[in-house]
Amino acid sequence: MSDTPSRKKAHVDLCLGEQVSFREKSNGLEGWEFAHNALPELNTEDIDTSCTFLGARISFPLMITGMTGGYQDAERINGALAEACQDLRIPIGAGSMRQALENETFHESYRVLRRNGPDIPILANIGAVEVAAMRDVRPAAWLVDLIEADALVVHTNPLQEFLQPEGEPRFRGVLNGLEMLVRELDVPVILKEVGAGISREATMRAYDAGVQWIDISGAGGTSWAGVEMLRRSDGCEVSPAFWDWGISTASALEELRFNRPTDLHVIASGGISDGVMIAKCLALGAELAGAARPMLTAFFDGGTDALRNRLCGWKRDLLGVMFLTGAADIDALRCKPIDMIRAH
Repeated sequence: MSDTPSRKKAHVDLCLGEQVSFREKSNGLEGWEFAHNALPELNTEDIDTSCTFLGARISFPLMITGMTGGYQDAERINGALAEACQDLRIPIGAGSMRQALENETFHESYRVLRRNGPDIPILANIGAVEVAAMRDVRPAAWLVDLIEADALVVHTNPLQEFLQPEGEPRFRGVLNGLEMLVRELDVPVILKEVGAGISREATMRAYDAGVQWIDISGAGGTSWAGVEMLRRSDGCEVSPAFWDWGISTASALEELRFNRPTDLHVIASGGISDGVMIAKCLALGAELAGAARPMLTAFFDGGTDALRNRLCGWKRDLLGVMFLTGAADIDALRCKPIDMIRAH
């Protein structure tokens, strides 16, 4: 048995029990605001929050991004998350599926996503380090088949791998691996950071390799550098600067807001904490938003009812922004003016 399951459990435990948010940096979305429309000429029942993602109609543009899988309690967690997503018709991603490639022990912790979410987009997930080492597409294709996924997320996490006690900071070859996956897989490939943001330069390098979906996962939410710093016990000092390292969600969105290829699609995650932030991400150029830890904490604090209440609350927040800006649908919301708040 590898140490992967114990590491996955430790990650969840720390996210639930410790302060692992960024300390000095926000996701930057509080610095943007919509123009209020005092005459929206809409009734709330006229508003359509739905949109299309990976060929499926979803009820509002939010995805629960990959968190866990591959250890004893993960089947229960993923099952509850997927069931809530199925009820609300929104997508969900698997956590890293590296453990599934190592042995069969916890395969059900991943399969439960499709079992409990038969009609929603499901995303498989593997790390960039594993992709760099792949000689052919078969391991990735097998992961997609395991959970009947609609896309494969490749999470790139150089900061986390650098700080992780058992990390493998070997990223030479990732672009070649991405190109292979895009060329040979039957589903889209999504490149996702894990909380340190993706710059325009890195985005365009991935795009040149064929990747058409980017999840910027900007700084300002969970600090995975902080998680790994809390896990270290080797006595080696680590600069606290790494805890807040990264490009904020708003800054990463702003870099990609204009003059990008029309077939490049952006998902915005990183510190998303309500439906107003979802709306801001859409107005700043994202196709949809993603969140992870707020859903995990809701489930552990209050069970499935609390999880559904949080998701429903975020959807109503989004509806409120659409009403107050006069946007009848998601395409209209994306066109609404949003400006950086100026100091008074």
